[in-house]
Amino acid sequence: MTKSIRAFLAIDLPEEIRDRIRGIQDRLKTNLKGVRWIRPEGIHLTLKFLGNISKNDILNISGMIEKQTKYVGPLMLKVGTVGTFPNLKRPRVLWLGIGGETEQLITLQKKIDAALEDCGFKRETRTFRPHLTLGRIKSPKGTSGLSQAIEDGKNFAAGSFHAACLALFKSDLTPKGAIYTKLAHFPFGGQEQ
Repeated sequence: MTKSIRAFLAIDLPEEIRDRIRGIQDRLKTNLKGVRWIRPEGIHLTLKFLGNISKNDILNISGMIEKQTKYVGPLMLKVGTVGTFPNLKRPRVLWLGIGGETEQLITLQKKIDAALEDCGFKRETRTFRPHLTLGRIKSPKGTSGLSQAIEDGKNFAAGSFHAACLALFKSDLTPKGAIYTKLAHFPFGGQEQ
C-alpha cells in the first residue's frame, strides 16, 4: 500500500517578507489573545490544496503544473492589509491581503484548478482570494480588539516581491505545527531564475 502525502501548491515567500510579517504579527498579538498564530516560516501563498495524494500522483501533477506555469511571467505581488474570513462578525481566519499583479495570479489559479480537475481533483467551489493566513481564531473572547486591529491593519505593509515560481509542498502535521517540505518547483516562464 502506498503511503499518502498531504500536499498543496503555493508560492513561497522571500525571507525579508517573512520578517516583516513577523513584525505585523507581533503588533497584532498585543491586542488579540484568542488567535492561534501561524509561524512566519510556515506562511505561503496557497493556490491549491490537494489533500492526500500518492507518490505516484506527484509525477502527473508536476507535468500538468509545468504546462500551466511556463506561460506565466514572474509576478510583482504586494503584501499588506489585514482582514478576516469569513467576515468580521464571525471571524475564523486572520490574514494579510495580496495586491499587485493579482489578475494574472487569479487566472493562473483558475487554470491550475481546471487542469487538476481533469486529473481527478475536485475544483474549488469558493472564489480564490489571494491572501496569507496569519492565524486562526480559536475563541472570539480574546478578539475584542479585532475591529481596531483591522482598521490599523489598513496601513500595514510587508512589502513587495517578485513571485518567480510555484512549488509543490508536502505538509506533515505535528503537535508543534505543520512542517512543510518542498517536493518540486515550477519556474514561471519555464526558466530557472
